[in-house]
Amino acid sequence: MNEDLRSVASDIVEKARARGADEADAYIRSGVESSVSVRMGELEKLIEAGSRSVSIRVIKDKRTAVCNTSDLTPKALDELVQTAVELAKISEPDEFAGLPDKADLASDVDIALQLYDERIESLTVEEMKDIVLRAEQAAFDFDKRINNSEGADFGAERGLVVLANSLGFAGSFPYTAASFSVQVMADDEDGKKRNDYWYSAERLIHRLSSPEEVGRRAAARAVRKIGARKVSTREVPVVWDPVTAAGLAGVVSNAASGEALFKRSTFLADREGEAIASPLLNVVSDARLPAQLGSRPFDGEGVATRRNQLVTDGVFQHFLFDSYYARRLGRKTTGSAVRSGDAISIGGGNLVLEAGATAPEEIIGSVQDGLYLTTLMGFGINVTTGDFSRGAAGIWIENGELTYPVTEINVSGNLKDMLRDIEAVGSDLTWLAGTAAPTIKMARLTVSGL
Repeated sequence: MNEDLRSVASDIVEKARARGADEADAYIRSGVESSVSVRMGELEKLIEAGSRSVSIRVIKDKRTAVCNTSDLTPKALDELVQTAVELAKISEPDEFAGLPDKADLASDVDIALQLYDERIESLTVEEMKDIVLRAEQAAFDFDKRINNSEGADFGAERGLVVLANSLGFAGSFPYTAASFSVQVMADDEDGKKRNDYWYSAERLIHRLSSPEEVGRRAAARAVRKIGARKVSTREVPVVWDPVTAAGLAGVVSNAASGEALFKRSTFLADREGEAIASPLLNVVSDARLPAQLGSRPFDGEGVATRRNQLVTDGVFQHFLFDSYYARRLGRKTTGSAVRSGDAISIGGGNLVLEAGATAPEEIIGSVQDGLYLTTLMGFGINVTTGDFSRGAAGIWIENGELTYPVTEINVSGNLKDMLRDIEAVGSDLTWLAGTAAPTIKMARLTVSGL
């Protein structure tokens, strides 16, 4: 299949060139996905589906068109190429349009990144069903107050990514992924439902957490919400658990997009080389970490991926670029192009907010009156100004101890102050799919409640 799809991609590029394209590339993704869903000990849904898609980019006289299809028959591909070339002829010219520089293309596409697990090929429905049934049962066994389940799901995927272009690049890599999750509920004394979930996601199946661990963790997160109440509005220290801290890392990554820099829609504009955060903060986008979900040998344009240090000891290092926005701003691509359908965007890689040296218990113990933040809701982030305001829930900290759950609150601040006010970074680095973060503590945020 590997060589067949490489040939298909190369043929598409040759056809585009034969029809008049100055440059062209073809990106193919082919895979098989399986999933099993259970609820309350009963099988609810089984799905197995195969999918193939090809995205073609054509550049003619600095005019670009991108088209995609899921039909890989010769006739459909001929029509796809014809359509892309015709669309390119009528699109607006852009002097910055084009494929990446040839020197930036990956030359080590066979690097051993441990992206494929043959065990996933032989994974049976019964095995997947057993895992999620055990996870759900472990949640019920954890605490008698767990009295309902919103279900448990297992998903597995295996496939191949192929890219070829008119610069002579042709590369491919196989991939697998497996994940499962369980979501359960408990009741307050007044009958209010408290639900929560946990999950595990990996490229290699032996790296998944045990079903019992995932089930117990989902149950513990639901039970600790029982009796949640509001708190009065105040400014207090806020400890972010690894889940919410991983979300903060994602905000930093989004703000570091070269597209956002070009549009002047990021608070990090003109801040390269400057301290934008506490010296304790280090953030990396690294697509070369073995066996991680965000790893890949080349990006959506065939450029070699790499480790991009975004923040080092609080100093913002540089933005992430694909070839287009790099060219527009006189920069170099960072191997950060992501291909999805007919869109080419900036992102990807494993995002890591690196661990510090402080135990999470010590961080919580340092707070006399504050919030342990476990949940963020809504989309109240303005990356241009840095304003941050989101619905939240968590556990109140008193005298260094987690005391009672809190809900229906809002946390707000400005990212420029929030990053600067990070006082502690935990040693408990936690991987959550392609993102990892530890516990962190901010000196002060506004927590709005009653």
